[in-house]
Amino acid sequence: MPEQNPLPFPEPAPGDPSASPAPDQATSAPAPAVAGDGAVPPESAVPPESAGAAAPTTATARPPAQAKRPLWARLLGWLSDPWLDLKLEPGDRPLDDGDPRPLCYVLEDYGLSNALILDKACRQAGLPSPLVPLAGDPTGRKRAYLALSRRNAAPLIPDQRPAARTHSDSLARLLQAHRADPALDVRLVPVSIFVGRAPDRHSGWFSVLFSENWAIVGRFRRLLAILLNGRDTLVRFATPVSLRETVAEGLPPERTVRKLQRVLRAHFRRIRAAIIGPDLSTRRLLVNKVLAAESVRETIANQARRDGSKTAEAWRKAHAYAWEIAADYSHPVVRSASFVLTPIWNRIYRGVLVHHLDRLKEAAPGHEVVYVPCHRSHMDYLLLSYLLYERGIVPPHIAAGINLNLPVVGTILRKGGAFFMRRSFRGNPLYSAVFTEYVAQLVSGGYSLEYFIEGGRSRTGRLLQPKGGMIAMTVRAYLRQPTRPVLFQPVYIGYEKLMEGNSYLDELSGKPKEKESIWSLLWGIPKVLRSNYGQVVVNFGEPIRLDDMLAERAPGWDGRPLGEEEKPAWLADAVDALAQKIQVQINCAADVNPINLLALALLSTPKHAMGEGDLRAQIWLSKTLLEELPYSDRCTVTPHAPEEIIAHGEEIGVLNRTPHPLGDVLSVHGDTAVLLSYFRNNVVHLFTASSWIACCFQHNRRMSRRTLVRLGRTLYPFLQAELFLPWSEDEFAQRVERNADVFVREGLLLQEGEDEDRILYRNQGQSDEVFRLRAIGHTLQQAFERYYIAISVLVKNGPGTLGTAELESLCQLAAQRLSLLYAPAAPEFFDKSLFRGFIQKLREMRVVWPDQNSKLMFDDRLDVWAKDAKLILGRELRHTIERVSPEAAKPVQEPAPAD
Repeated sequence: MPEQNPLPFPEPAPGDPSASPAPDQATSAPAPAVAGDGAVPPESAVPPESAGAAAPTTATARPPAQAKRPLWARLLGWLSDPWLDLKLEPGDRPLDDGDPRPLCYVLEDYGLSNALILDKACRQAGLPSPLVPLAGDPTGRKRAYLALSRRNAAPLIPDQRPAARTHSDSLARLLQAHRADPALDVRLVPVSIFVGRAPDRHSGWFSVLFSENWAIVGRFRRLLAILLNGRDTLVRFATPVSLRETVAEGLPPERTVRKLQRVLRAHFRRIRAAIIGPDLSTRRLLVNKVLAAESVRETIANQARRDGSKTAEAWRKAHAYAWEIAADYSHPVVRSASFVLTPIWNRIYRGVLVHHLDRLKEAAPGHEVVYVPCHRSHMDYLLLSYLLYERGIVPPHIAAGINLNLPVVGTILRKGGAFFMRRSFRGNPLYSAVFTEYVAQLVSGGYSLEYFIEGGRSRTGRLLQPKGGMIAMTVRAYLRQPTRPVLFQPVYIGYEKLMEGNSYLDELSGKPKEKESIWSLLWGIPKVLRSNYGQVVVNFGEPIRLDDMLAERAPGWDGRPLGEEEKPAWLADAVDALAQKIQVQINCAADVNPINLLALALLSTPKHAMGEGDLRAQIWLSKTLLEELPYSDRCTVTPHAPEEIIAHGEEIGVLNRTPHPLGDVLSVHGDTAVLLSYFRNNVVHLFTASSWIACCFQHNRRMSRRTLVRLGRTLYPFLQAELFLPWSEDEFAQRVERNADVFVREGLLLQEGEDEDRILYRNQGQSDEVFRLRAIGHTLQQAFERYYIAISVLVKNGPGTLGTAELESLCQLAAQRLSLLYAPAAPEFFDKSLFRGFIQKLREMRVVWPDQNSKLMFDDRLDVWAKDAKLILGRELRHTIERVSPEAAKPVQEPAPAD
């Protein structure tokens, strides 16, 4: 016989989060003298702006019931009255409708405070007291209310027996009384109580800390909650349900009570989510789900077999891993952190600007949102979550490195939504299985996520090549359960000054990365609070829908769930394409701030100095190129004039001014210049087309447009891979043409001829126009030098001599030597990863290829490339690179033995 829903509110669907069984409360009522409260599911929540709750109303009072309440209740009620101010919300139908059937109230949990609040609410609403027993006392408790009992769920440890009690004894006795007495018909009234509810932005810190949430609280905490928030208590009565009709369904007694409890729990969870926001705590509930997953259970069994240990021991190890990983989101902690962070942001920053968040709000409804920001600073974690929270969006769960799980700090980050991951999963299949399943549970549960696909903070200011591990886990979790579409949200975060600047400088100079510690953090706080870090800009890029990517990259997938062990051939390519597109969209949302523009100009000169007039002109040119040829509709540029930009650079200590009778000189010195290269690299991709044109005229006075475009097409694939550019070769060629038009209009280049035979040429000598061209071209010049180093090393050693790793190492050595012998280069000039990317692109284009011994082969096309390099690099520089390019060490042959 099919079950019917015994309550007037709908029974949740199997996929509804509210349908997941929550732990019940105490199995028996405490003695009246006990002031403690029962438990609710241990999850915290962030309230939505309004949870759809109806406006509170106060029920019309009527004379109280004639039966007297117990003396203890009257005494404690008199003591608690000054601290309680109730707002009542009735159900769809009034409870005082003249119906003579008795009422029995049902609460989420037992507790003296709940009993007193319910009693006061009933008196205020003119309803029978819950502290007076029903006629005949069918519950055997001498009162007219009950609470759901605590569910002792079956333990997840293998070979352990579940506890016997899984339902409320009082509810079971009440239903049994209806079976024994056909005349009995009690109406069950679910009552939800919220002390403090969701605090608003003006709530005090202690009020927030003790506001209503999903967590289990003890007696003392509940007492403080009533003292601080009792005057903002909400009591919501649901529409009564006839237990006679429930019994009349004819289900077996055990099944009836289980079903009724399940529907009541779902009802209470829906009301709680509507009042205080969704249940976001993951640490206990998700840990249980993770360990119950079939893939994890199999890995636990395999681990036990490998170790020769008991299954329970492997389970404990998996539980420890899950507990180490899982977040423990707490709304009070998040709200408390917002109180602390607001004055800090106002003190150290001169404003935090946010662009395009409204577009995310339009696209996000109905999607699982995965935030994928660039990673420049540890402040990224706090800043993005803070901004989302302040704008009414639930902060995401953030994947953080295990190195941040410091004492105190790690706990705060975990309470703020951080879950921790180890740097490597290699050699630990159990940890890998637990972490993968945890991410899958977050995705299937509809939790928003945040992770950094670069794998770590960029030390050079460029976007790093993405690591696809977290993306692969997210995609596989969606393929396993494709119920809620996934939306990847790229985010660009731009700073004017970095808190980690000095540590980055040490690392770039070769010093090992310092291990994070609580003491270094505490010692650094006073210095941070005394500093001026300028303005921060957070730009939200174009969202990427996973379904669209799969439609493009996975034509064989029909939308049906894939099994745990299924690994389709297209998965790796789809993940790589998605990772690349995320990086492209982050760059498309770049912000150009005053420090970026100062760095672009000043670092282009040998002594990192310019006259004030020249600096103003160079800043104006850069802004003109960005405004007339916008990179994308999400890219933003500072509105300040060149004079204001220079003044701002002096204010935050970036620029040094040297007065001079012929005009002041503005400069940057020493370490500041190295740090400025970081901010230049943030936006170097925005000037790719204009820098390419300028580079072509560094050592050439004349060049045809046709040659300019042809060479640009040849080099574009390498620039695109290194800088995550969004255009095709044809689109890049069009941008080169349009930038050339701007250069001609501004007088930087001159033009003669018609159509495709037009010749571009620059002025002779060291004119202002030549100076400005050189400054624009400097941003790409060193990239072309790196490319030529790789080609020179390959040619010098010959085909079939070097493997990929050997070539990378030799290129890095050559670049380091070049930087030491001649003009100092940018920190990324000898970055091995940049050489690795260039060599990988050569292989993809089949310019080089491995032989049977994994040595790189090449043909005459490299000679053509070397000839083209003459048009970009000067003769002296080419000769220097060829001279410092090393040869691979050849094995020393043993001398032949004497006869």
